[in-house]
Amino acid sequence: MKTEEALPYIRCIGESWPMTKERAYFEALALKVHGQLCPEHVPEVYHFDRAMSLIGMRYLEPPHIILRKGLIAGIKYPYLAEHISTYMSKTLFHTSLLYRTTTEHKRDVAEFCGNVELCRLTEQVIFSDPYKVSQYNHWTSPYLDRDAEAVREDNVLKLEIAELKSKFCERAQALIHGDLHTGSVMVTSDSTQVIDPEFAFYGPMGFDVGAFIGNLFLAYFAQDGHADSFDDRKSYKEWLLRMTEDTWNLFHKKFTAFWDEHKDGPGEAYLPAIYNNPELQQLVQKKFMKDLFHDTLGFGAAKMIRRIVGVAHVEDFESIKDNSKRAECERKALDFAKLLLKERRRFQSINEVVSAIPA
Repeated sequence: MKTEEALPYIRCIGESWPMTKERAYFEALALKVHGQLCPEHVPEVYHFDRAMSLIGMRYLEPPHIILRKGLIAGIKYPYLAEHISTYMSKTLFHTSLLYRTTTEHKRDVAEFCGNVELCRLTEQVIFSDPYKVSQYNHWTSPYLDRDAEAVREDNVLKLEIAELKSKFCERAQALIHGDLHTGSVMVTSDSTQVIDPEFAFYGPMGFDVGAFIGNLFLAYFAQDGHADSFDDRKSYKEWLLRMTEDTWNLFHKKFTAFWDEHKDGPGEAYLPAIYNNPELQQLVQKKFMKDLFHDTLGFGAAKMIRRIVGVAHVEDFESIKDNSKRAECERKALDFAKLLLKERRRFQSINEVVSAIPA
């Protein structure tokens, strides 16, 4: 068993950014809900002490490592897309109004509304700080000084990020993990375990899917900085892009399969009495998944941008010792993220997105 106590501040920043320990309650609650829906990919919670902000849960034994570290090392995980798409489809579908009644949904939305402090943190560091001068922002200077300034001066980018911030704050679609990056997943060659849902709340589904896919893109753009004379990382970059495509395509397949299975169930989003013929059901499903895909791309791009010019960066880039080489990798990722954020609606498939990455 592993015990975990919530710190009274943000781990990646330190004591200068205090934070209530109450967030451990929402982490434990989310682990339990998601664990019931997808026990194969969420470690079991054995005990939670609210007064102590202490969680007792399954210890993920070696050789489990943080996925981000595995991607930096160039390790291939054959079941990654299969497993993470199962986790996302099960947790997002079954906590949404596609499956549940509005009474159940509103009750749980109200419960998780208490996680306001972590939501405000996300609002600040993803949707606000990178687009203005902020004491917390940093980047690979002086190489990216102009790039960071360009983000702050881009009117179109600001219009798009405002729309995404509005969705994040206002759209209680499903119980999302809220921080589903490659540092929140532990893996072996045949096991994938999702951890640390302290940011969990009822929000837009695309935020979770986008966070994971955006972090796969970050891993992709960092590979040139980890290449050496023994391994140019080209085949690994191709594998990462395949994983990205497979993650979305498998998620789409599994999510819509759940929907088809439960289309006559208690879910109140699309009542069977109204959406009562196959043609209409197909139209509704197609529009829903198209909107979710574009949300995924937008949120994924926003997560990429904040990891390059915002407060908390990623080890994928930070572990590249040569600053000029690191900045070159980061600039490519930033330029692609900006394109994705602004033009996400023109993409109809994840394969099109991958094809838009400059060679």
